[in-house]
Amino acid sequence: MVDMTIWVTRNDDGSVQHSQESEQDSVNTEGDVVVAVSHSSLNYKDAMALNGDKGVMRTNPLVPGIDVVGTVEESSSERFNPGDQVVCNGDGLGEFRHGGYTDRQRVRAEATVAVPEAFSLAEAAAIGTAGYTAALCVNSLLDHGLSPDDSPRILVTGATGGVGSIAVVLLKQLGFSVTALTGRVAEHGDYLRSLGADEVLDRAEFAEAGKPLQKARFAGAVDTAGSHVLANVLAQVTWGGVVASTGMAASPKLETTVLPFILRNVILAGVNSVDAPLDYRQRAWDLLADKLPAEVLNSLTTTMGIDEVADAGEALLAGTRHGRTVVEL
Repeated sequence: MVDMTIWVTRNDDGSVQHSQESEQDSVNTEGDVVVAVSHSSLNYKDAMALNGDKGVMRTNPLVPGIDVVGTVEESSSERFNPGDQVVCNGDGLGEFRHGGYTDRQRVRAEATVAVPEAFSLAEAAAIGTAGYTAALCVNSLLDHGLSPDDSPRILVTGATGGVGSIAVVLLKQLGFSVTALTGRVAEHGDYLRSLGADEVLDRAEFAEAGKPLQKARFAGAVDTAGSHVLANVLAQVTWGGVVASTGMAASPKLETTVLPFILRNVILAGVNSVDAPLDYRQRAWDLLADKLPAEVLNSLTTTMGIDEVADAGEALLAGTRHGRTVVEL
């Protein structure tokens, strides 16, 4: 029988070892809810942990998996009872604490929500941190005053990734006009249009340093790239627009000026999915339940076993995977 736990060990020489058998305890000691894990997912951060990245892998050895989805086994929280179906995203899982690539895990109730009735456990895992983060970004745009009235144009960078793909769907379902940015227009243009993108642009247009103020053409944006991409996005947002920033796939650096913020009243709103409080998490999952059609979610999802995630993580880092990946325990 295959052990249902993936361990990553970073050796002193910098090499990385993956194993599925270990005498070490893969269950966290901190947390008031024990979950029988049925599913997790593969996110970019998981791929980095599988690769031994020190920026993600903060304890060594580590059980990766920033998503825990399954059924409550034990609970000392008044919010949950044994048998409840729950999802926990981020909160240090797969980074500071062991994550979802094991069949039993302890999580904190304040970072855990009930799986909405609209979704199965597998679908909740397909959404995962990426979809939950996308919903946080969309809620941030709405909270800062953007409205789908008159279908204003919203840009989504990194649109073929997990966050970007689901952001495209949510924004379109809300009634916005969506422009998707990708580095592989010919390869993924049809995929992005199937999700609801009205227009697909080449990332190369945004990849180099540009003028601090450019032609204003987007009412807002969801950015997963950072660096020059984000600087050019800010330079192209209309007066009073909002940009939700949640990633740094290009770089964490941001070289820009104050001109978009002062002359166009642009708002740059940071989105942190790892440490988001419970009410943010619940609102995000409420939005997903209301505006993410299951058939669309399933169309962008692939499923694999726990023994396949290491190879899939390499492919994700290489940029050869898109959409969402469910990991079955």
